[in-house]
Amino acid sequence: MRAMSENGAATAVQHWRETATAPDGVLLDGFHALKHALRFQADIRCAITSDRAAVLALADALAPDVRERIAELLTEVAPETLRELLPRVHPTRVAALAVRPGRRDRLDLLSARPRHAPVVLLDNPRNLGNVGAVVRLAAGFGATGVITTGDLDPWHPNAVRAGAGLHYATAVARLDPDDLPGGPLLVLDPEGDDIRTVALPDDALLVFGSERHGVSPELRARATRLLSLPMRPQVSSYNLATSVAMTLFHWGGTPLAPGTPETPEHG
Repeated sequence: MRAMSENGAATAVQHWRETATAPDGVLLDGFHALKHALRFQADIRCAITSDRAAVLALADALAPDVRERIAELLTEVAPETLRELLPRVHPTRVAALAVRPGRRDRLDLLSARPRHAPVVLLDNPRNLGNVGAVVRLAAGFGATGVITTGDLDPWHPNAVRAGAGLHYATAVARLDPDDLPGGPLLVLDPEGDDIRTVALPDDALLVFGSERHGVSPELRARATRLLSLPMRPQVSSYNLATSVAMTLFHWGGTPLAPGTPETPEHG
């Protein structure tokens, strides 16, 4: 039995090394990233842990809907092997490798019309953690997707870690500003109209600037409308993810009538 276990671990390590070098590989760091990716049909190639029993106990408690799939994927390796294979070991001591969805599939989702939920556009973001946090918000609110411009890869492992694997729950892509999908371009800007006075259309592109420089002059000039978030005087700005959360809540925050689903549909 021990020999079979050691052989299985060796095979898993070899498979991990091969998969990790693939250009479309995505590192899912930690239990929640694995759980979310499975729930949204990610193509997961392998998963490793240094404590299989602990991970399956987490699945029993937090994700019984995907527990059997986790058990099928999971191979236990030695703690030192896990440390060798990962940039850092997540506290849940589990990681997986998945395949990034095809670019054409993501672009088709972002461009499909009619669009029933906004697209969040991050113009030249500089912080991968903020990008991941925005993806997590977009997934939670049911936004159509998240687009970034600039040189940061929104599928970078740090962004996927911050997004808890929810990149698979929405369409995430990096695009050139000239290739944006259609729809009214609503730019968040301190000089814009108070967002509380405006109903946000479902097919909008909600544009947020970088943490330091704001929206580029080129995108600002293309805006259908400038909108501002309420802010106390002498407060400089909100965190990027906070701004996105406030805006998406304004879009989808109509009070629910008794008996309606928790996530309202927008038509």
